[in-house]
Amino acid sequence: MADKKNATDTIIFDLDGTLLNTLEDLTDSVNHAMRQFRLPEHTIGEIRTFVGNGAAKLIERAIPQGKENPSYNEILCAFRQHYQEHCEDKTGPYEGVMEMLAGLHEAGYRMAIVSNKPDGAVKQLYRKYFTEWVQAAIGEHSGVKKKPAPDMVCQALAELEADAAHAVYVGDSEVDLQTAANVPMLCISVTWGFRTKEELYAAGAKEIHMIRTPQDLLSYLRHPERAE
Repeated sequence: MADKKNATDTIIFDLDGTLLNTLEDLTDSVNHAMRQFRLPEHTIGEIRTFVGNGAAKLIERAIPQGKENPSYNEILCAFRQHYQEHCEDKTGPYEGVMEMLAGLHEAGYRMAIVSNKPDGAVKQLYRKYFTEWVQAAIGEHSGVKKKPAPDMVCQALAELEADAAHAVYVGDSEVDLQTAANVPMLCISVTWGFRTKEELYAAGAKEIHMIRTPQDLLSYLRHPERAE
């Protein structure tokens, strides 16, 4: 790790679309709830555009009338229950993610995961994949505002005893860019996730702060002069 006084020593990761490809399991759980209530099912491409703001917003976007639908709460409950039981069925890390985390751990970085996914599912996936390298994982739970509010990131920094001035946020969406800005801290946008480069550009991402493969992150962090 760079030995400069202002060097990055902490990395906060988004989960869905950044470390794990969760789209198939999310799609299956949404469509399970849709079938229960005889509502139109969705393609994986549609679900890709719905995710990013938590389970409640996902279901609001997926059903006719959104939160005004008389069955909204029941549909959300059906989704949550199914997803809690099936969040590992088809989910897995993106190619190169595990090697990236191992390299970052070896280099001495502290790491945490923050996600708008329900906290139970976040903890479940964290235990399955990341405990060897990542020190904390925080999902949606009562008392803490969801991203893009800075609360989850601030909680993660506190658990790591880290300072935002020496941390970066890594994510794949406009929600992640907004979250980092609200802390504030630098956001590194990944281009392999749920949003296209064009969507990231439209949300304010800059080419200089984009990475195209997990292997690029350690190289990026070793060259702090890239950060503006």
